[in-house]
Amino acid sequence: MSRRKTERLLNLVICLLATRRPLSAEQIRHAVPGYDRDGDEAFQRMFERDKNELREIGIPIDVVRDPWEDEPGYRIERQSYELPEIVLEPDEAAVLGVAAQVWQRASLAEAASGALLKLRAGGVATDETVGGSVGGGALELRVDTRDPAFPALWEAVRDRRVVRFDYRGAGSENVHTRTVEPWGVVSRRGRWYLAGFDRGRDAPRAFRLSRITGPVTAVGRSGAVEVPQGVDLRAMVGFPDEPTQARTALVRVRQGTCEGLRQLSGAVRAGAGGWDEAELSFTDPDRLAGWMASLGADVEVVEPPDAREAVIRRLKGALA
Repeated sequence: MSRRKTERLLNLVICLLATRRPLSAEQIRHAVPGYDRDGDEAFQRMFERDKNELREIGIPIDVVRDPWEDEPGYRIERQSYELPEIVLEPDEAAVLGVAAQVWQRASLAEAASGALLKLRAGGVATDETVGGSVGGGALELRVDTRDPAFPALWEAVRDRRVVRFDYRGAGSENVHTRTVEPWGVVSRRGRWYLAGFDRGRDAPRAFRLSRITGPVTAVGRSGAVEVPQGVDLRAMVGFPDEPTQARTALVRVRQGTCEGLRQLSGAVRAGAGGWDEAELSFTDPDRLAGWMASLGADVEVVEPPDAREAVIRRLKGALA
């Protein structure tokens, strides 16, 4: 199924769920992105196909005939659409939670919001909970990742298309261009990774999305990537190519602040100009950078260079 059709079907479901009264085909045509650019006959054929496809996958579309109206109206009853109460085991709930996160950064979220906005602008009363926040609506449209590379990589995996990007190695400021056959995007311990085949190294590799610098470029045609049978993406990401030995960072701490940091430091000594110097043990520069950046102007990472640069990148990103 093409991305355009997927967006159109999703928008149609949201439209019919959100309305408080049945909508005519003409109202749907103007409210749902993907219909408004087609002629009358093309719209009627597309609308009929979409209704049939949604019904085939179990989404109940009701046809309501009002004696005062010339055309029938369409809607989806929330009671028929929503699932009954489901009891999940802890591991099952965890898997569904990870899957639901995929929608938080998906480009479909913007299209869905646009559909609701069109409905309201056209004077159609909508249910505010549809397409809302986590646990508050019938549809979940968020993904919990701040990595700019995520949308492009997700699309590349979906389209089975080779990608090229610049990648900064762990514990280094050197950036190299990688050409990768993407097999999947996997979350591990709050971080996102791309698992695939690195053509430059001629071997499977895992890449942390936060280390991708600049844009991700699709290379070649769709469908060119074949994911090997039996490949274990979780195992690939479970042992990423990153250092595991602890290192020590030298951090300047403003006197009288950051008591929690001081307690976790291996050593703290008095410095000059209203600052103290603390030694912190770390293994991941990006995780250390997130902590240091959250402390604002009360800390300054002095060394090592990759940890200092990671903080600078994090602060520049927040400023942007």
